[in-house]
Amino acid sequence: MVTSSARLVTAAAVVAAFGMPGVAQAQPGASLVSDTLLDASALYFVSYDGVVNNNSFQQDAILTYRGHQYATWYTASRNAVIARRTVGGTRWETVVLPHQLSVDDSHNVISLGISPQDGTIHVAMDTHNTRLYYLRSTAGLADGAGEWNAAAFGEVQRTLGGVELGGMTYPQFLVTPEGGLQFSYRTGGSGNGVNELAEYDGGVWRKLGAWTSATGSYTGPNGVVSTTRNMYLHGLTYDHSGRLHAAFTWREGNSGVLCNSGGLTNHDTGYVYSDDRGRTWRNGAGTAVGTTGGSPVGIGSPGLLADPLDPNHGLMNQESQAVDAQGRPHVVISYVPGRFTQCVTNYAQQRAQYGRAFHVFRGADGKWTKMEVPIPPEHTQRTKIVFDRADNAYLVMPRGKIVSASRASGWTDWTTVFDRPSLRAFGEVNVDTSRVASQGILSVQYQQTSSGTTPSPIRVADFRLG
Repeated sequence: MVTSSARLVTAAAVVAAFGMPGVAQAQPGASLVSDTLLDASALYFVSYDGVVNNNSFQQDAILTYRGHQYATWYTASRNAVIARRTVGGTRWETVVLPHQLSVDDSHNVISLGISPQDGTIHVAMDTHNTRLYYLRSTAGLADGAGEWNAAAFGEVQRTLGGVELGGMTYPQFLVTPEGGLQFSYRTGGSGNGVNELAEYDGGVWRKLGAWTSATGSYTGPNGVVSTTRNMYLHGLTYDHSGRLHAAFTWREGNSGVLCNSGGLTNHDTGYVYSDDRGRTWRNGAGTAVGTTGGSPVGIGSPGLLADPLDPNHGLMNQESQAVDAQGRPHVVISYVPGRFTQCVTNYAQQRAQYGRAFHVFRGADGKWTKMEVPIPPEHTQRTKIVFDRADNAYLVMPRGKIVSASRASGWTDWTTVFDRPSLRAFGEVNVDTSRVASQGILSVQYQQTSSGTTPSPIRVADFRLG
C-alpha cells in the first residue's frame, strides 16, 4: 500500500472519500448519566501545566474488566489508592496502597494493567527518570478471587517483578489481543530518550528491549542541527486483527532548532505499526524500519511521516490516538496554525489563545487526511479521542468538553455535545476506552480545579454515547 503525509482537505472531499452520502444518521451525542465521587480531597498541585492524577499519557488510570471498573489516584495524604465498583454502580471500594508520592511532579502518575492470563492487577507509579514503584496483586483478584484489600497487592517493589529497568518515565500497560500483558516505558530523558517494551507471560516479566533511537541528525528550518531526541507516543493501540499502532511526535534535544526559545522542539507526526506484538516495526507502506531489542526506529528511518510540521508551532506531545472498527488509526494533535504565527514565542500563552486541534487519520489506501476541528480547545492541555460502536468519533477536550463527529459525514460535522463549566474540571481528563467498547458508556475521570496545593474532589462522569 502507498503511504504519504497528510493532506489538509475540505469537508466535502472527506465525505466523498469516507462518508456515506444519502444515508440518514443521527448526530452522535453524549448524555451524562451519572457523576460519582472517588475522593473529596485528592492530592492537588500543578506542575508542567498538569496535575498528577490526570495526565494524557496514563494508560490506564481508569479501566473496566469482567464486570468491575477500576480507578486510581493519590489522596491528600499522598497515598496511592486503587478503587473498584461494579460496572454501572455508584459505590466505590477503595484500597490504600503502601506507597506515598515521593515528589510534587505531575509526571509521576499511576497506571493500571490487568493480565487476562492470571487475573493479576498491576500498578506502576511515581517515576520520572527514576526507578519504578510497582505492585502486583495475587492471581485471580481481577476475576473475583480473594479479598479486596491492601494485602492482596503485597509489598512495593522497585523493579518490574524482579526485572531492573533503571531510570524510566511514562509507565503504560497494554493488553494484546491474545490476552497477554505488555509494559511500555521510556528510558533516558526529554530530547534524549528511547522507548522500550517488556512482556508478562506465565507470571514472569521479561524485557523485550528498546525499539526507538535517540540518535541521528535533524536539521531545523533555521539550519541548526540536533543530534539527539526522543519519540513521544500518542499511544499504543491494538486493533481487532492484532496490529499494534503507534503514532508519535519527535522532540529534539537541541533547542537551537527553534526560532525562539519560548517554543517547543516537538515536530512532525509519525506512524509505525507492528504485526508481531511489538517485535518488528513497519512504516505505513509495510516496510520494516526497526526491531525491538535490535535495530531501532529512528529519525532517519524511511516512510514514517504522517503529517509534516516544523518545530515552531507549539505542537503538543502525547496527545491521543484510537483505532476504528476497520483498523484505521486516528490521531488528535494540537498546535498553533501558521495563520496566527510562524514562530511561537510563548507556547503556553499562545496555545491557549491560538491552539487548534486537528484530526489526522489514515485511509485504506495508506494516505493520511488531516482536518482542523472547528471547535478550539482554548487551553494548553491535551485532548482524548475515542470511538463509539458505530465508529462515530468523540474528542474529550480539556475541562471535560466533548465534541463529536459522525462516521457518516467522514468525521467532518464536529459539534459540541457536552460542555458544562460547573464540573470545574482541571485541564486534562482520563477516559475508560474499554467500557466504551463493551457497553457504549464513556467514563471520564476528572479532578476539580483548586488553588495552590489545596486538595480537591476527583470524580468519574459517565456518558451514554450515540
